[in-house]
Amino acid sequence: MAEAALPTTETTCKISHVHIECPICLSRFTDPKILDCLHSFCFKCLQELIDKQDPKTDIIICPMCKKETSIPDEGLADLSSCFFLSSLIDDVINLEGPKENINPPVLTCVWCDEGLEDVSRCVDCDANFCKTCLKYHAKLKSHRHHQIIDAVNLSNERSKDKDKTESPKCRKHTDMELRFYCDTCDLLACPVCAVFDHRESSHNLSEINDSIRSYRRAVDEALQKFDECRKQFQKVDDSIKHSHRRLQLMVDRALRDIVAKEEEEITKIRSASRLLRERVTQISQERGKGFESIKSSNHDKMSRAEQIVASVSDLMQHADNFELLDLKPKVMHNLDFHKELQFQTVQHSKSFIRFKGHDIVTDADLGEILEEEKWEVTGEFDCAIDVACFSNGDIVVTDSTRRLLSTFTSKGIYKSTGVQSGSDDGKLKKPFGVAVTSDDLLLVIDGQDVKVYDRELRYIRQFRPSQSRVEGKSESLLRGIAVDKKGRIAVADCKRKVISLHNMDGSIISTIHHDDISINCFLSVSSKELLVFTNYEKMKLVCLDFMGNEVFNIRTSVDGKSVQPVGVCCDDAGDIYVSVNCYGVGGTNEIHHYDASGEHIGCVARGLYNPYGMTFTPTGDLIVADRHSVKVLHRL
Repeated sequence: MAEAALPTTETTCKISHVHIECPICLSRFTDPKILDCLHSFCFKCLQELIDKQDPKTDIIICPMCKKETSIPDEGLADLSSCFFLSSLIDDVINLEGPKENINPPVLTCVWCDEGLEDVSRCVDCDANFCKTCLKYHAKLKSHRHHQIIDAVNLSNERSKDKDKTESPKCRKHTDMELRFYCDTCDLLACPVCAVFDHRESSHNLSEINDSIRSYRRAVDEALQKFDECRKQFQKVDDSIKHSHRRLQLMVDRALRDIVAKEEEEITKIRSASRLLRERVTQISQERGKGFESIKSSNHDKMSRAEQIVASVSDLMQHADNFELLDLKPKVMHNLDFHKELQFQTVQHSKSFIRFKGHDIVTDADLGEILEEEKWEVTGEFDCAIDVACFSNGDIVVTDSTRRLLSTFTSKGIYKSTGVQSGSDDGKLKKPFGVAVTSDDLLLVIDGQDVKVYDRELRYIRQFRPSQSRVEGKSESLLRGIAVDKKGRIAVADCKRKVISLHNMDGSIISTIHHDDISINCFLSVSSKELLVFTNYEKMKLVCLDFMGNEVFNIRTSVDGKSVQPVGVCCDDAGDIYVSVNCYGVGGTNEIHHYDASGEHIGCVARGLYNPYGMTFTPTGDLIVADRHSVKVLHRL
């Protein structure tokens, strides 16, 4: 077993006990041995471990990671010794000083015949002194600047002088130093072995320094590949977290819908409401467990990989070149894990759940739970380029050709056309993009201005986003506009290639430059404080944070062929919906669904005529301005 740990000093406490203590006996290593998994244990601890196993068993299972290691024919003693751990423990012992119960040899003063114990040493005189002689030595003017060290430092200095650089000897030719390494045999070799045992052309023999350089390069490349695995893990893990959060949002909405229907028919449908809520919760728990299971599995894989990387990194930092080469087959074998390190993903569709209530409740049947996400067109209106929706469900439509706004109810019933204004400032000249704030203020892009109206389309005020020159450009052409739940307004200026962020009073917050802001730019703000916009000409979907940092920049495509994106909007969970023009690839125009990281999820609607701006209603329906009509897509 390992010996008891020595008292900790200020210096040695900086060395973690993890490095010098056996995981089995929790004491300092004694004769540490390395298993195939690169974990180390005391020789006697391993011996006790296999003594408790079936005598017929020829493997030992690592107590740390449960990986198997074959027991050599000569027994555990033939396992590779961990010399760098032994060396590390020796260094710690030297730093701590001698044990109290050990009496080292007493050195006597060389300047007198009294036989007194020396307490100091003069480095310049190269001599030891007792206390009395040290006083006489100090009185001499010529010795005034000599360097004096005490006995403890003297011991430490001696320990530092030990020669640890001597090359190991060949086991076969004990008087010869190991100078070469054979990659074919994975063996260290002395000059004699190199001539007689490795002289054939099939043997790849190189000097120690050349071999260790190649070895380290191979390890570095393997670790770099692991970095890619780590990035893939993080991407998958973030996607799972997002899907789980979205699932919870959808579950909460479904529960609210169920409760609302229950209140309408409280006396008849309380029992049905309870059953439906239990079913939704059950689905949530089942899917949530699935998400957690996959997430846990990915974390376990990553944890095991991290352990291997930590062990290899520790070994590469502390072991000497000869030991590294001796352990090379085991190290490289363990680093092969990245080839099989694959992370499970979840079906994004499993994060959807909704409740669809019946128009007429019969036999306490409130409606049905929707476990899969589908869409259908439930209503059409007249011409449009962009749309927005008030909290009561009323829809505002921009007709850029006729240069006016129209409003409709959520059922498609016409309400009014035009805006109300007592001055020319409030009249619309070139309306384009529209957006609605959380307190039902309508924002309309009109040429170089953003105009603000109430729910009845009464003019309130206006502001001009691009008042200062940008890179020598004085012209401005506003296109996309969006607003978040905090009332921050984002406006895209396609000529100046900037997105400006404003407070509700029009005051500027910040300005973001980006070369992909184009003349056909539609803009949306997600719940994650991200700006998402389309570039029709370059066929790109771009996402920035509020500081202007690029989150993703992807090409929009269908079946591997690039298509032109137009309108864009985001749902409450941060997922992105984009209308795309597929005429160039011989298809119909469509609406596509992306997650918050830009990963394509699927197509939600096909067969549209010419879709432009889009927005969501308070009930979760998707409204699309489809050139000569407005379509409402309803989840089935």
